[in-house]
Amino acid sequence: MLIPTDEKELADAISSAKGPLSIRGGNTRGFAADGTPLATTGLSGISLYEPGALTLVAAAGTPIDDIQDALAAEGQRLPFEPIDHRPILNSQGTPTIGGVVAANVSGPRRIQAGACRDSLIGVRFVDGQGTIIKNGGRVMKNVTGYDLVKLMAGSYGTLGVISEVAFKVLPAASSAACVLIEGLTDANAIKAMSRALGSPFDVSGAAHVPVGLDGTPVTMIRLEGFEKSVQYRANELKNILDEFGDINIELDPANVAKGWAWVRDATPFVGTNGDIWRISVKPSDAPELVAKIAPQSHLYDWGGGLIWVEVASGTDVRAAMRNIQGHTTRIRGDGHAPKFHPEAPLLAKINRELRQKFDPRGILNPSLMG
Repeated sequence: MLIPTDEKELADAISSAKGPLSIRGGNTRGFAADGTPLATTGLSGISLYEPGALTLVAAAGTPIDDIQDALAAEGQRLPFEPIDHRPILNSQGTPTIGGVVAANVSGPRRIQAGACRDSLIGVRFVDGQGTIIKNGGRVMKNVTGYDLVKLMAGSYGTLGVISEVAFKVLPAASSAACVLIEGLTDANAIKAMSRALGSPFDVSGAAHVPVGLDGTPVTMIRLEGFEKSVQYRANELKNILDEFGDINIELDPANVAKGWAWVRDATPFVGTNGDIWRISVKPSDAPELVAKIAPQSHLYDWGGGLIWVEVASGTDVRAAMRNIQGHTTRIRGDGHAPKFHPEAPLLAKINRELRQKFDPRGILNPSLMG
């Protein structure tokens, strides 16, 4: 395995490569490609953190826990709440900030704060020829030029190997509450979450699971902010959702955090044996699609815009998506179907041309995305 310890070593490793490279961070997210492993874990450390400017710069191999601990010490956090894939994949290793960016990893707070790419303001990477490229800046006011920053987020190492990232960060909420609705069908849960998200009460999470911790359906709507504001908004939200049935409000921040970590990390699928797919669709289409798939278990996040499903090994859920717009990613399960959703012809052409531009030798994760 190649483990460069600085950006020059990374560039040299790529420029001298004689064949495909399998780019990885902590190797915890199940997206390793064929080829000689090249890990960014040797590029580690926070090089700049200015709490007053809400900016942080770190090397790509920096453990995500180090990032979050540094931010928490100043009462701040990453806005996009990245999932930890290790429990559902039973993977080892340490998740890195570069891996988070490469996969554009975004959790329940995406409905409020946006995806990982929306918080990314700068990036350094090495392309397939070994050229070091910088785009964006270390502070928000310096973000100019072509937006390669957003392009690299979610590129899974196919355009370049990320060496450094810069983020805008946000203050952590001082209080949180969760409005809980018991016993809803999937269709009514989508309606309730849509109403909550359409309200003026600044919802930061909306999820539904048909089998909660007590074995019954539960719909979860999160509110964050100052304590009095959170309590007021929770009570108002309860009033506008009253027609949906039995509603409770959880005000203990520790319980709220635990419940949303359970959603974020797709905990219902931990220790199970089926294939796991992650599906993005319009929330209004979600119950129909789930009914067509008939999964062993499922979980709605992002107000129904994100569906996690577990199906029998070998099942390709894309067959159920005829006439339903959206896309899928196979998170767990091997060999029977592509990990990523087939691209439309025009988009596939654009992506081929981008890869040819950034990686003309075709050595960066060539087998990963087709």
